[in-house]
Amino acid sequence: MADGEDQQLTPEQARAEAVRAGIHELPIPTPFAVGRVNCYLIEDDPLTLVDVGPNSGKALDELEQALAQRGHRVEDLELIVLTHQHLDHIGLVDVLVRRSGADVAALDRLAGYLADYRGAAELDDEFAVALMNRHGIPADVVQALRAVSAAFRGWGSAVTVTRPLADGSALRLRDRTLQVQHRPGHSPSDTLFWDAERALLLGGDHLIKRISSNPLVSRPLPLPGEQPSLERPEALRDYMASLERTRALPARIVLAGHGDPVTEHVALIDERAAMTTRRERKILGLLQERPLTAYEIAQRMWGNVAVTQAFLTLSEVLGHLDLLRHAGSVHELESDGVVRFEASGSSQTGARTTAPL
Repeated sequence: MADGEDQQLTPEQARAEAVRAGIHELPIPTPFAVGRVNCYLIEDDPLTLVDVGPNSGKALDELEQALAQRGHRVEDLELIVLTHQHLDHIGLVDVLVRRSGADVAALDRLAGYLADYRGAAELDDEFAVALMNRHGIPADVVQALRAVSAAFRGWGSAVTVTRPLADGSALRLRDRTLQVQHRPGHSPSDTLFWDAERALLLGGDHLIKRISSNPLVSRPLPLPGEQPSLERPEALRDYMASLERTRALPARIVLAGHGDPVTEHVALIDERAAMTTRRERKILGLLQERPLTAYEIAQRMWGNVAVTQAFLTLSEVLGHLDLLRHAGSVHELESDGVVRFEASGSSQTGARTTAPL
């Protein structure tokens, strides 16, 4: 190993190394609180764009300008790769495909979702409404959030996936091979693309330096021909298992979906695991006082944010409750279709350990 090769790279050094590998970061504006989304142009054969930004005129304008700075047009794109199903990553895909004729590569589980994006979004909303009702979110808040979600659908779009990718398969370009690694948690379709030769990972939103990648409780995405599970996904448990797999990769650089590249992924993953443990302890302390719904826990922890971002905070709380429940530290109490959680060692009356939502 050359002197200094094992030292941490700065974000600028990481971007420069990616550029030498033919990968260019294109930050595209979004209307969301997360800010700009990083799309990545891979100058290879085929000319490839990883993620596309939201479906908006402003995003398209800036994407066209970013491509032009590299001497390319939208019409030159030959392959579009999608890391996961969220609006800021898929929104422009239909526009770009119609203009370029590019192939679309995405996880095989994501193909059906993208083919019927509007129908899938409606099923997502139905799933979310049932989940919020079951965990104590007031009806007026649920109704408002559903209306917001419906309004947001225009930021996404449908597309035919012409190259469905199986977990563990390889996406081969002329100058590189990207290993396809399904890492559910932040979303059911999170997909990493690992360049082992360069120790470089295209990570989507799986690992972001400045913010945690919220594991959202989402409707399961079965493989084609599979029946969807009726059990509520345990998004945080899935995410922690995915992070353990990512931790084992000898990655020098993780090109993230937002913000700077990650250059010390092991330390960041360990930091996120420690934060998860601290939050578990805080939630368990609240439940040792009295049984609470997940929504009541969210209000105790984040105040009014639990109203304005009710589904986000509900997902966060449920994820930690799943960890505590599997550890035997809490159990569920159900009454009139609403679930409360109680610290183990308290009254067991009415307790149950599993629930579809």
